[in-house]
Order: sequence, then structure tokens, then C-alpha cells
Amino acid sequence: MNPSDGPRPTGEPSLRPGDRRILEQYLSHLRIERGLAANTLAAYRRDLERYLRHLARQDVDPAAVDPQRLTDWLQSLRTGADGGTALSASSAARSLAAVRGLHAFLDDERVSTTGDPTRLVPAPSLPGRLPHPLALEQVEALLEAAGRAGTGRDSAERALRDRALLEILYGIGARISEATGLDVDDLDRAQRAAILRGKGDKQRVVPVGRYALEALDAYLTRGRPTLARRGTGTPAVFLGSRGTRLTRQAAWQVVQRAAEEADLADLPEPISPHTLRHSYATHLLHGGADVRSVQELLGHASVTTTQLYTQVTVDSLRETHAGAHPRARRGA
Repeated sequence: MNPSDGPRPTGEPSLRPGDRRILEQYLSHLRIERGLAANTLAAYRRDLERYLRHLARQDVDPAAVDPQRLTDWLQSLRTGADGGTALSASSAARSLAAVRGLHAFLDDERVSTTGDPTRLVPAPSLPGRLPHPLALEQVEALLEAAGRAGTGRDSAERALRDRALLEILYGIGARISEATGLDVDDLDRAQRAAILRGKGDKQRVVPVGRYALEALDAYLTRGRPTLARRGTGTPAVFLGSRGTRLTRQAAWQVVQRAAEEADLADLPEPISPHTLRHSYATHLLHGGADVRSVQELLGHASVTTTQLYTQVTVDSLRETHAGAHPRARRGA
């Protein structure tokens, strides 16, 4: 859980009626006009409520905020001086992004008396961080571990489900929400394709490879029917023990268990569902895929996001070059 997502301290004031009205209008705009997902809207709400309470304590109208006050607020996020938990640079940058959107909305609606003050406030500098993909043999060990049946009720069915889930996460680069959001009708096994619903409920069609298809077929034939009998007819592909759609938290636990079973739990960075997505993208680029194609497969709105993976690939090639070329070795 993000530090800013925790419960509001006892005695902390509620939002002022005018601030609450502005917040709900803005969130409605994001939901209707921009089609943001429910989880994204919930994160915006948490960040903006914290910001608006800070303004309320200082008796400042959101429409009259100036750049200096914003800069002071941003600093208070990093130290916790606004009454909340101190945030990391990345969490503070996320909060600032939400506040930028709110002030741009107020400016567009001609509510602001100071224009958009966030234009003059730089985001906190973030440390450079590249994704750490798994090696192919590590991915294979993880997939094998997920498919090992344990003990207890439905252990064989869960093993089939877990293997199919991880094959989907790595085999098509799905986000965890996209994988758990899959319905049976989203799979076209004849065309070897799946429909994924990404951020903002945007849909994209992605190819499904042979290994993922085989794992899905095994689960849908021999695993899902048993789990589905306990539910009420949900169309979800991946089901929990009660026959309902598998939650993101439960899917996360599936990955964690597989990592422990495969002796991969002690890596420098914990393996998560997103690790498999990182690995999918990096392995595609290593295999010669072009950046634009990978962008489409991942569902990135901007190619800039996808280009992060090209840096990983370049770094790997640089290490190979440095270790193998006679004129690139240290001291040459």
C-alpha cells in the first residue's frame, strides 16, 4: 500500500463543501471525458483529497493557489509536514500529476483566478530506474513451478490455473488487471488471439503463442469447470476457489508462490506480475522486434514509455560487447 493510501488520521478535517464539489466535478470529467479506469480514479481521489485538506488548513481557495504555495506543499509531502506520511519522490510526483490535472481543469473551466499555477512548478527529480527482466531460464523455472500441483482441495485445478495465468502474463505481456479482467469470450483460440482491456478501458487484440494456448486449453478443459461450479456463472477466465473472478491480489500471490517454489524469491528485486511484462517486452526486443510493434503489443499510449526497454537492451548489448570484443575490453 502506498503511504498516502492509508486511513485518514483521527480529527483530520473533512473537505469543505466547495472543495468537495470541485473534486467530484473533476473526477466526473476524468471518468466521462477521458475514460480513466476505476483504480486510477481512486488514486486521483486520494491524492487530491490530501491536497485539498492541506489548502483547507491554510484557508486557501484552490482557485487562488500560486506557484510558491504549490512548491511549499510539494516540499511538505516529502517531509510529512502537511500532516500525512512522508512520500518518496515518485509518490510526490504522482500527487503533483493529479494536482496539475485539477488546476488545468479549473483553468479550462475559467474558475481559477491565477491561471494554472502548476506550470511553473517542476516535478521532484526521480532516480533513473530501469526494469529488471528475468532471464529466459528464470521465466521457464517460474512457469514450471506455477504448474506443480500442491496438496489440498482443488490443488490440481489451481495448478492448471496458475500455470495458465503466468503463461498469459509472460506470453502476451498483459498487465495484471488485464489478465484478471479476461473473459472466456475474449479468447479466440482459432485465431490464436485475445482481447485485452487496458488503461482507460481501451481494447487491443494481441497474439497468443502456442505455449500460452496449450496452458489455457488445459485449464479451461480440466481446471476451470471444477472452480466454476462453486460460482454463479461469471464469464471470467481465471477463477478463485469460490468460483468468482480471481482478484488482482490473489493473482499477485500466485506469482509470489511460484517465485518461492522456483527459488527465485531472493532476487535483488522481488518478482511481481509486472516483472513478467517487463521480461516479455525485453525478450521481444532482444529477438529483433521493432519498438513500434512492442508499443502496440504492450498498449502504451506513447512510444516514449516503450523506449525504456530499448535502454535495457542496449545496456545488455554493451556488456556483451565489452566482454567479447578485443578492442572493447578494459585496458585495450
